[in-house]
Amino acid sequence: MNTTEVSFDRSRPAPRAIKIAILAMGGEGGGVLADWMVDMAEEAGYYAQTTSVPGVAQRTGATIYYLEMFAPVAGVGAGVAPVLGMMPTPGELDIVLASELMEAGRAVQRGLVTVDKTLLIASTHRVYSMTEKTAMADGRVDAQRLIEAGYAAAQRFVHADFARLAEQNGSVISAALFGALAGSGKLPFVRDQFEQAIRRGGVGIDTSLAAFNAGFAVGASPQAVAPSRAAIHAEPAAAAPGARLQPQATRIGRDFPAAVEPTLTAGVLRMADYQDEKYATDYLDRLAAICELDRRHGDGTYRLLNETARYLALWMSYEDTIRVADLKTRRSRFERVTQEIGAAKAQVVQINEFMHPRVEEIADTMPAALGRWLLATGWARSLVHRFAHKGRVIQTTSLRGYLLLYCVASLKGMRRKSLRFQAEHAKIAEWLGHIQTQAGADYALALEVAESQRLVKGYGDTHIRGTLNFDTLMAALPALRKGPDAASRLRRLREAALADDSGKQLAAMMSGVAA
Repeated sequence: MNTTEVSFDRSRPAPRAIKIAILAMGGEGGGVLADWMVDMAEEAGYYAQTTSVPGVAQRTGATIYYLEMFAPVAGVGAGVAPVLGMMPTPGELDIVLASELMEAGRAVQRGLVTVDKTLLIASTHRVYSMTEKTAMADGRVDAQRLIEAGYAAAQRFVHADFARLAEQNGSVISAALFGALAGSGKLPFVRDQFEQAIRRGGVGIDTSLAAFNAGFAVGASPQAVAPSRAAIHAEPAAAAPGARLQPQATRIGRDFPAAVEPTLTAGVLRMADYQDEKYATDYLDRLAAICELDRRHGDGTYRLLNETARYLALWMSYEDTIRVADLKTRRSRFERVTQEIGAAKAQVVQINEFMHPRVEEIADTMPAALGRWLLATGWARSLVHRFAHKGRVIQTTSLRGYLLLYCVASLKGMRRKSLRFQAEHAKIAEWLGHIQTQAGADYALALEVAESQRLVKGYGDTHIRGTLNFDTLMAALPALRKGPDAASRLRRLREAALADDSGKQLAAMMSGVAA
């Protein structure tokens, strides 16, 4: 029997593929980014392969694209295509690119990022997950912790707001990430090879190259330490009020302390956008008494005024059918959707909205007397329910669909007479009354009452549950004032309500509050 002896040079490391994972969401060009890499590698004579694993639609279709590149090796097996993997394996990745900060955190959590070999490139902007959006309290994951985890887990961590870089250059985030990868020097290709891959793609070449150049500068620059928490959470400067809001701006500078001017300015702008200039004046009128109380009983920081102003602005701009229709028919929304999906100028974009107003929400939009009649009249309520209970899809990019929502949005001028407006403002007046009552006797308790407005949020069932919890806390104030440390007790009750949307935790704690 003939045998062939094959010898191996064990002093040389076995060749291995370059392994890359891309974590991206729908409309961000993750597939295009993967295609650019495969094209670049194959043009350089590499074997390359890409696969994708679609995620759930709750994060706009989050998908993991996995690539392997293998350089031809002279010697045994030359000319034979290697077997490349189809799924990322924890501990094996050389490069991980994440189009959003939470996706970077998921990669770290899954063990895809390791300190001995992985280059992590991530955009620091946020697209909030459903769990973050639906939380009763502030459910946002701390961006600082995500960034610190990236530094701790990766061999090198490159981060920037690549979404903003792409937007500034009229492109999508994939081009900016591709540039950061090129600038990092992690792959065995020169800059021109990256750029040629974009040119061979043949779509949006100029804008993609502009975003690529911006990303390249980030990838090529050293980033040794994590940015501070203050830098990550810094709020953008509030827009200056225009001429139509100049009287309100003048009043803020004259009658209110400088420490709360940014909050009040943002609130005035929100009120004018939500309703009109008079509504902005009403907002300041409501806060004048709180300002005077804070001057007399506060410590000079005006925290009570600032928190009341913040939550009052949110409450006065509650979401109703008029507000929803207004936001969905704005030019800026159509432009944003078109940009997010990466549609070209010549492409036709159709936007379908699923609208499902309940009978209560329809009644809330009506004049108060008519709305109360509808809710109290069985046959009328049943008739409206028959037409509304299934909901309907409205195409806002069609003339008919747009005009339908435009007509609903045009009811803004009648909002003050609506059933919902009267109900919300009655509760607002009651809440502000509680704050004023407590401010002199127990400043800390007044502050907790102001913070309790956080419970009133959202719409539909979420709004109903939050309002019930809020009413429960306000009803407990007389009993809380009789005992010691009323502010801390109210805070614990509020935290229990925010932690459990079923209300069970709050109910259990309320049993210990004396009647």
